[in-house]
Amino acid sequence: MSSSLHPMLNVAIKAARAAGAIINRAALDIESVRVAQKQVNDFVTEVDRAAEDAIISTLLTAYPGHGILAEESGQEHGAKNSDYVWIIDPLDGTTNFIHGFPVYCVSIALSFKGKIEHAVVYDPTRNDLFTATRGRGAFLNERRIRVSKRTQLKDCLVSTGFPFRPGDNFRAYMRMFGEITQRTAGVRRPGAAALDLAYVAAGFCDGFFETGLSIWDVAAGSLLVTEAGGLIGNFTGEADFLEQRECLAGNPRAYGQLVGILGKYSKFATVEDKLVVDAALQRQDNEANESEGTQD
Repeated sequence: MSSSLHPMLNVAIKAARAAGAIINRAALDIESVRVAQKQVNDFVTEVDRAAEDAIISTLLTAYPGHGILAEESGQEHGAKNSDYVWIIDPLDGTTNFIHGFPVYCVSIALSFKGKIEHAVVYDPTRNDLFTATRGRGAFLNERRIRVSKRTQLKDCLVSTGFPFRPGDNFRAYMRMFGEITQRTAGVRRPGAAALDLAYVAAGFCDGFFETGLSIWDVAAGSLLVTEAGGLIGNFTGEADFLEQRECLAGNPRAYGQLVGILGKYSKFATVEDKLVVDAALQRQDNEANESEGTQD
């Protein structure tokens, strides 16, 4: 642990590395890992739970008066009314993990009175450690990181996450995907939102968008992005997004242009914008039906 880092960040790093060690050991024999399904396409493994237990134990040993909000155990642990709340995703990218696809991470953030103060995103497959403390910058393996400097969307690489849960509006997403794909240098879908946000902070990607995310998916990554000089919010550009289940991030220039494209798809969009989207989706359905009729 580094003596120059805030003590709470050092504890979070210790917790993330402990979880990463559990994940790496399990990755050596993935076939033996027991997998359960929380809902369609949403999996949890014994590794998620073991990693979460290790994180919670480390954090509460150091700070027994703090609260916990974790993906698998919710608020079962820690103090219930503390101003300090640790927000934990022990294995972001579980579906990747159970297939042996090496894109997943541990995500830990500390919230104080509703504001994210410290963040750790740890990629155990690459031993990459992303950290941030409010007002002190963002780092990758102790090297300062900044968002990219690209200014034109046509030159930008954007990451995303496909909707996979029951009730997700896949039709609207495909229109978003189509618009972004045609206006950028490329779109990628790695499969771990916390790592996507860390990559925006490091300048590896210029932007990121996804719907349906929970607070533990985005809490740590949000601080990484802002401390690296980027912007993050919902699709209309509002910064109070953590529990709104839509997330957009990028370097400042890319972010502004992405808001211009995605804002009309936001659940917070104006009535006029929603009517435009509905009309476009209806045209899309009509064209699809006509195409099927022609083929028949």
